[in-house]
Amino acid sequence: MNTPSTGAGDSMHILIVLNDPPYGTERSYNGLRLAKALGREEARVTLFLLADAVVCANRGQKVPQGFYNVELMLNSVIRKGEVLLCGSCMDARGVGDDDLVAGARRSSMKELGEKTLMADKVLVF
Repeated sequence: MNTPSTGAGDSMHILIVLNDPPYGTERSYNGLRLAKALGREEARVTLFLLADAVVCANRGQKVPQGFYNVELMLNSVIRKGEVLLCGSCMDARGVGDDDLVAGARRSSMKELGEKTLMADKVLVF
């Protein structure tokens, strides 16, 4: 089992799990805001999208002017971390690999379990 990193120069690994759709509630939005903030603090962030949150990774989102855009927020997280999606959840919602923003990728519950064990902190939205 992995233990949390404590040495100087080690960055903390944070796993954030999102469950809600990109729009309609603000849970995914707030989880993404936190992921972006943690990335600015040099933490290693893994974002795992479950259930309706897999739709957050659809590319080509068009939102009204002045409204937040989850796709752009995900791109910011991808630059410094990783974005993984539950493959079963994608299939259930008709989301294909070709529908995803660049840098996001299909994953599994097995990998979520591995990431959970490796993380210093796990946050669920």
